[in-house]
Amino acid sequence: MSRPRVVEPLSSEVLYEVSDYIATITLNAPERMNTISGPMLDALSARLIQADKDNEVRCIIITGKGRAFCAGLDLRAQTSGEQTVGSSGGVTSTTIDISNTPPTVLFNLEKPTIAAVNGGAAGYGMDTALGCDIRLMGSSAKLAAAFCKRGILPESGGTWYLPRLIGWSKAAELVFTGRTLSAQESVAWGLASEVVPDGELMARARALAAEIAANAPLAVQAAKRMMRMGLNEPFNEHVHHVYLQLLPLMRTEDVKEGMIAFMEKRAPVFRGR
Repeated sequence: MSRPRVVEPLSSEVLYEVSDYIATITLNAPERMNTISGPMLDALSARLIQADKDNEVRCIIITGKGRAFCAGLDLRAQTSGEQTVGSSGGVTSTTIDISNTPPTVLFNLEKPTIAAVNGGAAGYGMDTALGCDIRLMGSSAKLAAAFCKRGILPESGGTWYLPRLIGWSKAAELVFTGRTLSAQESVAWGLASEVVPDGELMARARALAAEIAANAPLAVQAAKRMMRMGLNEPFNEHVHHVYLQLLPLMRTEDVKEGMIAFMEKRAPVFRGR
């Protein structure tokens, strides 16, 4: 196990650490339940991009400090007029670069992502969790789709993810009512993989991330790329795209290592090349 590499913070409210091919991004504003301010949005996008480009990262965990994962956007700043929903910098503008906001950055990541939902994930926080590939829930965690209760709609990806994850009817029920789901309900609805005791959440998330990181990273990233493309293309077109992804993979050192390790009945050691 390698020694954790803690990177100089862009913001004290978004922590970043790399260890054993796993990047952990922690929202660190527990005094306000990790509600996201404009600077936090910028820092979160920057850290996600950094992790995606880092050859020493094969899986990304996103979690929150304290008793909440993320209770949404910082409504105190919203209501005071200091910030307005819709910008990574916190100011609404017709010239916003949506491509650099966390929901878009998160969707376009090549590396697999795990949301370790350690408490309430409401509004923007719920959408951020939905944007991750895998969601693990602490036993006290909740998903709160309270958008319509606040006069807005899921602005950060929820309207795209929810119908695809749980079907139109369930998605409509959740969004239109603004209901809050417990961790157990989130699993039952198909929004999370499993419920873990609160004190074991990060250990379980890291164990899962380590299992992913042990596989050939180029293959994992190609598989994610194809799954994402497959959401919006016909089967025959998709199969063609998969074949085009497979060709360069077959020429990698990792494929040779995987085959040799199988024949030698040992665990493979992949190098991402």
